[in-house]
This record gives sequence, structure tokens and C-alpha cells, in this order.
Amino acid sequence: MGYPVSPEMADFISDSLSFSVDSLEISAQRCAYSRMCQALNPPRPGALDVNDLKLAGVPVRHYRPHALPPEQPAPCVLYLHGGGWVEGDLDSHDFLTGALAVDLNAVVIAVDYRLAPEHPFPAGFGDCLAVWHALQIQGPRLDIDPHRIAIAGDSAGGNLAAAVCLALRDAGERQPVVQALIYPGLGGAEDLPSRRECFDAPLLSTADIGFYQQLYLKDGERSPYAAPLSAADFRGVAPAFIGVAQFDPLRDDGVCYERALREAGVTTVFDPGLGLVHGCLRGKGQVPEVDAMYQRLIAALLVFLRPSN
Repeated sequence: MGYPVSPEMADFISDSLSFSVDSLEISAQRCAYSRMCQALNPPRPGALDVNDLKLAGVPVRHYRPHALPPEQPAPCVLYLHGGGWVEGDLDSHDFLTGALAVDLNAVVIAVDYRLAPEHPFPAGFGDCLAVWHALQIQGPRLDIDPHRIAIAGDSAGGNLAAAVCLALRDAGERQPVVQALIYPGLGGAEDLPSRRECFDAPLLSTADIGFYQQLYLKDGERSPYAAPLSAADFRGVAPAFIGVAQFDPLRDDGVCYERALREAGVTTVFDPGLGLVHGCLRGKGQVPEVDAMYQRLIAALLVFLRPSN
């Protein structure tokens, strides 16, 4: 491996790659991803009430920590999973969404949006936006404070989170209190330095990015809701935590987006993800540098989720 990662990260990468398959069949890829998640996911923390339900017709998983006072409007994180818009579900990121709920003492709503290629853009994006709107209306019924909802996502989920913020801004609607984007794919140019420097990076290569984009986007699709970096204007979107991974061809998507938001007057917190690779959140509890990034994510979310006086 040509990337100077820690021994713990190298072990995590090796374990993850052991589930790889050569087949390009989507069903085979999804099965391999699911097996990896089942084998490598840390256990979900306890002290949680967890329920599967539907909001706006979209399947979601609702996490509420026991420590939250009953019948009191709570802060909330709307979480959108990664997986290249093609893989992933409520179970693949359950370890993370459960941990966020406990560590933030907040409700977490995880979204099981429709996947490509069966449902290309804008289907999954539309599902995420619909759940946001449902939370604005039904939040009180779920003991959620609609004025204290963050949106977060990793990889393709980071793309969807950024796109929801742009769509809400364009419609003149309320923004999340913060958008937390973790190694997001945001439609960056093919000649970004990270595409070349990390073209063969472990767990996500530059070729993989093209493969997933072809499945998600119809030919000629240029909507900023598919590629947020192509937006003409970044003013008025939610404050952002943007965490990238050093050894990731998508690194510069996050770098460019943070700069674009900051130059548009948006408050940003940037994490360079030193020593990290794409998809490494699954190494939480095993890789010290992943744990450190996770703690920085928690700290940033807590700043924006605290009650306003």
C-alpha cells in the first residue's frame, strides 16, 4: 500500500478489502457491502429506543436516547448514509446513527432513501428532502424541536445533505442548524489534485467515483442538487462542518466546498482528516485517528444543536 497510514488503519483497510468482489453486478456489490457491514460494524450503543417507521412514505429509523426527558422537544440529526447512492441502508450505518444519538443526547432520524441505478437522481434526493419537510410538520408529534434539526451524511450522504440545504435555500425555507458533511462527493472536477494524487486509494479509487456517478446520474445531468459544487451561489445555506480524508480522491470536493461556502459568508468548520481514508468511520473504536475525527464531529454538532437563548 502506497499510503502512509497507521498500523490500525492498515488493519481496518485490510479487513474491509477482504469482503471485496470482482463482479460489477450491483446485486453482488450490495451483498458484499452488506457482509462487510455486518462483520465490521461496531455494536450499537444501548440506552436507546429504536423504531422503524415511515415519514412522507420514506422508511426511516428513529433513535431516541433514554437520557432525553420524555415529551420534551429534543434536538435532532437527520442522517443520510453513504454508499455511492447505490449501496447502504438503515443497517449499514446503524452503528454510527446510534452512537450519534447517545453522544449528542439527541434524536437521530436515519433515512432509507431509494438507490440507483433502479432509482437514479433525483429519486434519492427527493426522498431526503421529503423527510426534511415531514420533520418540519411532524416534529412536535415525535418530540422533536423543528428549529433544532441538523442534517448530516457521509460520502454520497454528504452530497445529499448539501443538496437539501441548497434546495431549501432556493425555496426560501428554513435551513438546518448545521450541515455536517463527512468525506462528501460533491461533483468536483475530474482534474482536482486529489483525483490524481489518490487515484488508487484504498476503499475508493478515482475509477470508483466515475462508476457510481454513472449509475446515479442520467446522461447530461447538471443540477446543483446532484453536484453541489456546480451551484452558482452558495450564500444563505446552513453553517457547515466539512470533514475530509487525506487519502481519498474525493478529498478536494470537500476542500473546494468549504472554501466556496466560506467565501460566500457561511460559517464553516473544516477537518483535514489527516491519516484517514474514505469510508473510515466504520473503523470507529479501532482506529485512534478515526475516533479523534468523530469527536471533532460531535463537538461541532453540539455547538449548533444547543438551545438558543
